Amino acid sequence: MKIDTFKVEQWMNEYENDAVYNLAETCVDSLTVGELLQLCGEDKERFLCSLSDVRLTYSHIYGSPEFLAGVASLYQEILPQQVIPTHGAIGANHQVLISLLSPGDHMVSVAPTYQQHYSIPASVGAEVSILQLTPEHRFLPDIEQLAAMVKPNTKLITINSPNNPSGSMISREDMERIVEIARSVGAYVLNDEVYRGITEDGSYMLSITDLYEKGISVSSMSKVFSLAGLRLGWIASKDEELLNLCRERRDYDTISCGVLDDRLASLALANKDAIWKRNREIVVKNREILDRWVNGEPRVSYVKPEGGNTALVYYDAQLPSREFCTRLLKETGVFYTPGECFDLEYCFRIGYAFDSKTLQEGLEKTSGFLASLPERRK
Repeated sequence: MKIDTFKVEQWMNEYENDAVYNLAETCVDSLTVGELLQLCGEDKERFLCSLSDVRLTYSHIYGSPEFLAGVASLYQEILPQQVIPTHGAIGANHQVLISLLSPGDHMVSVAPTYQQHYSIPASVGAEVSILQLTPEHRFLPDIEQLAAMVKPNTKLITINSPNNPSGSMISREDMERIVEIARSVGAYVLNDEVYRGITEDGSYMLSITDLYEKGISVSSMSKVFSLAGLRLGWIASKDEELLNLCRERRDYDTISCGVLDDRLASLALANKDAIWKRNREIVVKNREILDRWVNGEPRVSYVKPEGGNTALVYYDAQLPSREFCTRLLKETGVFYTPGECFDLEYCFRIGYAFDSKTLQEGLEKTSGFLASLPERRK
C-alpha cells in the first residue's frame, strides 16, 4: 500500500523540539497528573498509591464501564455500548476509514483538514473528491457544491467541525443540509470532533450523532481535555453495522487501550466540567490576544476562529510558507505549522491555547520578523 507523506506530522517531528515559542501545539495547555487530580478533587497521595495496586495487564477490551459512560455523557443520545475506544483520534479515524471503504467506493472530504481524511481513503483505492474550504466562504463547506459532488456510490462524507486548521464551525442548519445530502445516497457522515466541547458561553456543541442515524463522531482526550499523553480516543455512532465493522478491524490493530490511560481518562470525563472551565478560560483569553494582534498587525489577516483552538493566519511577505516558518523558527524560536502542510500558501496554522505569555511573546517576535521582510509582490 502506497500512502502520501503525512505533511503536518512530518513537520512536527522534524522541528518541534527546536521551538522556544511553540505556537504549533494544538492541545489546550497540557495538564500534569497532579493538576488533573487537583481539578478533579482527588487526594494526590491516595490516588497515586491506589495505582500501585493496578495490574498492568490488558485493560477492558472494549473500555471500562466508567470510560464508556464518561464518553457517552458527551452526547445527547449515544449509549455506552455505542462507543469504541481507540489509540487517540488518529486511531479512530484510521479504523473508520479502513473498515468502511473499499476500492472503487466514492467519498468526499473537506480540505483543509487533518490529512488522514483523504490520504487514507486514496491509499486503499477509494475515489476521493475534495470539497475545498476557502477564506472567502469562511472555511465552511459550500453545500451546493457538496450536493453536486455526491454520487450513487458515495459511501462517506467527512467533515471536521470545529475545523483544524481554520477554527470554523458548521452551523446546525448547514449540518442538517449535509445530512440530507448524505441520506439521499445512503452515505455515512464522519465528523472529526476532536476540538468539540469548549464554547465561549458554555453551551452544548452539536455532534453529528445528534442529527443523523449514520453519523460517526471521532474524538479524544487530547485537545479539549489537555491529556494528549493518554493516547486515548473513541468512535461513537448509533449505526450498528459501522460499529461491528470497526470492532472486527480493532482485533488486528488495537486489542485494548492502556489500563492506566483508561483510569485517568475515566476520572477526567467524570469531572469534565472542571476541566472545561479551566480550558475555556485559556481559550477565550488567548483568542482575544490573537485577535488583537491580527487586528493591530498590518502584515497579517485571518478569518477569526469560531471554535477549537487553531487558526489560519495569512501573511504579506515574499516567502513561501515552509521557508517562512523555517526561517522564523531558526531566527526567533517561534514555531508555527506552514500552510504548505495543508496544501495552502502564504499562511500558517497557529495553536493559540498554550500559556498566554508564550503566545504574546511569540506574536511580538513574529511582527519583528515580518518587519524585516519585503512585502509580497501582487
